[in-house]
Amino acid sequence: MTTVNTAIVIGGGIAGPVTALALRRAGIAATVYEAYPSTADGIGGTLALAPNGVAALAVVGADDAVTAIATPIHRTAMAIGRRRFALPGLAGVPPLRVVHRAELHRALHDRAVAEGVVIEHGRRLVDVRESATGVTAHFADGGTATADVLVGADGIRSTVRTLIDPDAPGPRYTGLLGFEAVARHEVDVEPGTMTFAFGRGGYYLYWPEPGGGTRWGVNLPQERPMTLTEARAVPTSEWLGTLRAAYGDDDPGGSLMATSDADGLQVVGSLLIMPPVPHWHRGRMVLVGDAAHAPSNSSGQGASLAIESAVQLARCLRDLPDVPSAFAAYERLRRDRVERVAARAARINRAKAPGAVARAVMPLLMPLFVKTAMDPEKTMGHEQRYVINWDTPVSADLTSS
Repeated sequence: MTTVNTAIVIGGGIAGPVTALALRRAGIAATVYEAYPSTADGIGGTLALAPNGVAALAVVGADDAVTAIATPIHRTAMAIGRRRFALPGLAGVPPLRVVHRAELHRALHDRAVAEGVVIEHGRRLVDVRESATGVTAHFADGGTATADVLVGADGIRSTVRTLIDPDAPGPRYTGLLGFEAVARHEVDVEPGTMTFAFGRGGYYLYWPEPGGGTRWGVNLPQERPMTLTEARAVPTSEWLGTLRAAYGDDDPGGSLMATSDADGLQVVGSLLIMPPVPHWHRGRMVLVGDAAHAPSNSSGQGASLAIESAVQLARCLRDLPDVPSAFAAYERLRRDRVERVAARAARINRAKAPGAVARAVMPLLMPLFVKTAMDPEKTMGHEQRYVINWDTPVSADLTSS
């Protein structure tokens, strides 16, 4: 067993509280330090939790709290123009869950606090100093904190990543801007069905809201990336006008945009991904979640992978005799898996804005493609059936994982 007894977790979003909960279960006391002055109530759009992500939440006892606020998606379909194609599903797994990011954050935050995890807000990390026996975090307010290890769960623009490796790559723009809203228009599909639609203006998705109306999300092609601040500086009425112009001729896209209000439009901003990060750890510092791996939202796995990594890191620190071997085992457990998911999502991204010729032939080819090439077990089985064996010890050679 490692000699790690205490941990600093930088970032209080999704990966941070889960990391602290998993470390606590492993016998390691963790304190979470979040740069923002309060919780992220009302901020962010909807995200998906795959069955593997919910299974990882069960390890830290947070699955019930999350599924209680999520909408289950039991089936998926693809729409091209007026034609719909049911997509084959993966047999024997629980449904996909869609949940508002802010509500997920609140549920995880409250679960961590209930378990005795201390979460300090308004603590922005600026530097780290290491010694032979520990690591000290220095914050913008002049305060410090010292522990045995420091975990960077601080997202896609991670400060910890640049402290580990000043030459580490930053996030890359996918060429898409994200928007979300709930329309008054009711789509004629069975509840619990998510539809992926290819319109003239770009890709969008939608599903019936349990409380009425239809929730939709758009990936709008745009050459120039925009920061979230820049995107939200544009009036939502102007953005909604842009979306109505882009999707007005689509069915049901036109009706969805026309029956949505500017006040309810959630501007998500540029959709970003992380290229492979060369160094996940150095000394007593290590990365989890989007700081190390942030696949495109096309994967449907970003949050789930972050939760998995938090749990696996805690297992490695629990079972291996020293920090270097624990961090090395953690990376070996995770890197291949997350990079395979990212590669799949990148292929999907390239199909999100098909040209006129591609849009014309897609309805003709899609039925054949669904029957012959779309094997859910092959494409999603290894992702969604993944379950972490918490009680199984991790060995340095990874004969047990």
